[in-house]
Amino acid sequence: MPALPLPALPLPALARLALAVALPLPLLAGCGGDGAGFPPPCPRPSILRDANDLFRYRGAGRDITDSVLEGRITGISGTCKRDGPDAVAATVSVGIELTRGPAANSRTADIAYFVAVSEGDRVLDKQVYQLRAEFPENTDRVRLSGDSVDLRLPVTDKKTAAAYQITVGFQLSPAELQVNRARIGR
Repeated sequence: MPALPLPALPLPALARLALAVALPLPLLAGCGGDGAGFPPPCPRPSILRDANDLFRYRGAGRDITDSVLEGRITGISGTCKRDGPDAVAATVSVGIELTRGPAANSRTADIAYFVAVSEGDRVLDKQVYQLRAEFPENTDRVRLSGDSVDLRLPVTDKKTAAAYQITVGFQLSPAELQVNRARIGR
């Protein structure tokens, strides 16, 4: 993945990315080998706590009648396999649930989410992906899965893919981030 500028989160959030984000999640499912031996260790998945939820409102109101869209990242799934002697190929998909609020004036909603790779405290790469949700008639809740994201992680005899962390979250505006932090008491 090509390198991108740092995410649009405040610096303290970036510093906490690899440290304070870990929600208890199972390891990436389906880690499989290439037939030449045991499966390789996989990166650790996590959802950034401050960016796990999405709340969009009409105007400055925060009442249920002002709600346009609510979202929640429901999980991370993926696989990993050897990609030669010096890399592990990981494929990641993000599960998302969206609820259309009473103030929504459209049956479609566009959201953005990110997939970041870190090693220790250092964010190595972050990509932002767009997703369009369409709410059928008489349906205000949909479950979606983002497109599969392919990652290639360098490994050595001394560093496995378990040294990396894959973190996902909604790409929030500063106002949306502030709403999330107020809701979780931070």
